[in-house]
Parts: sequence; structure tokens; C-alpha cells
Amino acid sequence: MNPTSHSCNDTDNDSARQPHRIALRGTILRFAGNPFDMPPEEALSAETDSVVIIENGRISAVGSYDQMAHRLGDSVALVDHRGSLIGPGFIDTHVHYPQLGVIASYGEQLLTWLERYVFPEERRFAEQAYARRIASDFLDALLDQGTTTAAVYCTVHPESVEAFFDESTRRNTRMIAGKVLMDRNAPDYLRDTAQSGYDESRRLIDKWHGRGRQLYAVTPRFAPTSTEAQLELAGTLLDTAPDLFMQTHLLETVQEEEWVRSLFPHRTGYLDVYDKAGLVRPRSIFGHAVHVSEQDLTRCAHAGCTLAHCPTSNAFLGSGAFRLFDAMRPDRRVHVGLGTDIGGGNSLSMLRVMNDAYCAAQSHGTSLHPVQAYWLATAGAAQALGLQDRIGQVEPGLEADLCVLDPCATPLMAQRTKRAETISDLLFALSMLGDDRAVSATYVMGRLHRRFTP
Repeated sequence: MNPTSHSCNDTDNDSARQPHRIALRGTILRFAGNPFDMPPEEALSAETDSVVIIENGRISAVGSYDQMAHRLGDSVALVDHRGSLIGPGFIDTHVHYPQLGVIASYGEQLLTWLERYVFPEERRFAEQAYARRIASDFLDALLDQGTTTAAVYCTVHPESVEAFFDESTRRNTRMIAGKVLMDRNAPDYLRDTAQSGYDESRRLIDKWHGRGRQLYAVTPRFAPTSTEAQLELAGTLLDTAPDLFMQTHLLETVQEEEWVRSLFPHRTGYLDVYDKAGLVRPRSIFGHAVHVSEQDLTRCAHAGCTLAHCPTSNAFLGSGAFRLFDAMRPDRRVHVGLGTDIGGGNSLSMLRVMNDAYCAAQSHGTSLHPVQAYWLATAGAAQALGLQDRIGQVEPGLEADLCVLDPCATPLMAQRTKRAETISDLLFALSMLGDDRAVSATYVMGRLHRRFTP
């Protein structure tokens, strides 16, 4: 591909009609393999002037326009995205929707930030109407950024979960979410009990897990806010339905680690607290993991769990920088995805997170290739979550969750695009300079969420 072939001229992208069969024309990004296991330039192809055909929400065919033109009849609406990159929707592996209202709050590190900003805001989610409004705003904001799947924390209130899944169902988005479990070290108005947390979670699992595109995650906030009894019941919950997820926080800050050691002196470390409760397993997502040891990484690799790398949040709260390339070491590879961690993070843009992941890697003397960053935000995240048979690639048979990126969205991006010589160069420029303005369209199961017009 020659990125300089991208034109910054406007195209007619009006597509109010959304039939069951559509075709998207543009430059299609497809992974041939894992860019951490092969030369990144060989892992991603950019197929100029190609077509994705979508039928009833799934990708039915992908190929060059010349090869596919005969399949485009009157029953297929062709949407022209030439000049843009058509790729899989972004996947955010760690985000708190109730914290949307406290994004960009000044001046604290993790534990005091929770007490000053987060807990008072989360109290409001006992009111389902408020939770529904924030859930609606949050999901639209995600889709505006090209993110079509996320692992989402709700609050301790079941109402917050009902509101979130209701709004996700309205949009037909594939989301992972769950009720937060907290039975100690939190304000009275945010605490449940080990038994009530179990009972409420069980009811929500029975109602929502596997309903449409919704998936449930058992969600202890983090070890300091749960007793051993609650963590053990969380482990029991994971055996009540097939393919449940688990999400929590791990080793985000040094102060947090010290607190965990004081609360669980009989455990060998933070991860061991979760391990003894049966929470370290496939489909378990541990947010941050900034201060993991070699022993922790080895255990995570063996268990098949996932670490959610949240570099924007880690920088904002002064938590440190995750050692990505240690986690991705081929002899004991750990699953890793990227997360925005709103509201510790200050942007829902996965392009911004890719930017910050590059900077975090640089701080450890390593360079994150743009294709590797893009893989972590799409196909790699799908693989880490065990959803690679449904999302994360532009391939026939998968759900048509797609993000269209315009490399000429701003004057600065346009002048940089003209100098790009490879797809890697173009992706790097997008991740360094891009934001929601670079997302020209987001498709959810083949349905257009939105498209910017000049």
C-alpha cells in the first residue's frame, strides 16, 4: 500500500438508509498474524480499494472492488469510504461508565482520588433514571470514538447494571459489564455484603449473561474493598454460568500493594489473594498490573487471564508504567489488551491510549510498533477476551463491528498523511495525532452509528 494515495477530498457519505445488505468501500486493514510473533509489517495488510460486504449484521465477504463488483447489485447499498481505513471496532478492556462525570478531576492519586471524586459520584447510581442517562451518554461517547466493545464497571447498585445493559441492548453493542462488589473499606452508601453481593450478581447473571450481545463480568472492585468471604463467593459465582468474565484491579500503585499486604498478611502477594479465591482463570481481566512481579506474570500466563494496560490513567494518577514487553515475552506470553480507565483516564479515545502506550513503553527503553498497538486495541484484545470468533477482525463470518478512520481528519493529520510511506507510518501518525475527529464512521453489526460530515 502507498499511503500517499489517500485523498483528503470529501466524498459523498450520505447513508441514511441502512438495509440488511451493505458494502463498504475503502482501504481495509486485515491481520495475518500476531505482530508480537512476526515482523509487524507482515502482520497487517492494507488492501486499497477493497470492499466489505455485510449481510444481517455479519461480514459475508471481503475482497478487492474489482473482484467483488459483480456481487454488488441493487439490493446492496454501497458506502464509499475511499481515502479512509476500514478496520475492526476498537475494544476497551477496562473502563468505568459511572466515572464519566468525574473525568479530568484535578489533583489526586488513586486512593484519595477515589474518596474525593469517585465514591460520591457513584452514590448517584442508586437512581436508575440517572444511571440510564449516564449509560446512554457513555455508550454514545464510546461509539463516537470507534469503540464497539468494552469491559465496563458499573457501581454496587443493581440499578446501574440494569440501566447499562438496557442501553447497550438498544444499540445492539457487544458489552461486558457487572455490578461492583464492595463489602468493606468504602462509604456505607456504597457497601453491600458478601451474601447480598452474591445474590444480586446471580440474579443479574441469570437475566443478562448471553442475552443478545450482552456478557456478564463478576466485578469485585479490588481486594481492599472486599473481604475474603466476598472474594470467595465471587469465585463461586464464576461457576454458575458458562463463559462468565471476571474483572478487578491489580497492583495499580505501590500504596495499594502495601494496603493489600496489610489486609491479607497470610497471602504471598496481591495476585495470590485473588488466586486463592478462584479468580485467576481464563476470561479474568486484571486492570493496570503496573507493579507485577515475574512470579505474577508467570502465573497469569499459565492461567490464561488478561491484563488491561491503561497507560493514560497510569500517567494521570502517577501510578507508574506497565512493562508491556515483559508481559508479552514469548516464553510465557500473557494476554494483554488496552483500556481507557475512565475516569482515571482522561479520554475514551483508543487512539489516545495507543499514543500513551507507546510513551509508556519508551519509558522502559522499548518501542511499541504502531501495528502492535493497533493489534492490542483490536484483534489482540478480542483474543485476550476469548471473543476472537466473534469480533476483532475484518473477516467473513465475524460480527460487523467496524471503525472507519480518516487519516486526513485535521489539517495537521492531512499534511502528515502526505508524507507517510507505509501503513505502519500512517497508523503511527493516526495514533500520535488522532482523536474522535479521525473516526469518520462506526458500524455496530453493520448498522451505522454515526459519521462526521465536514
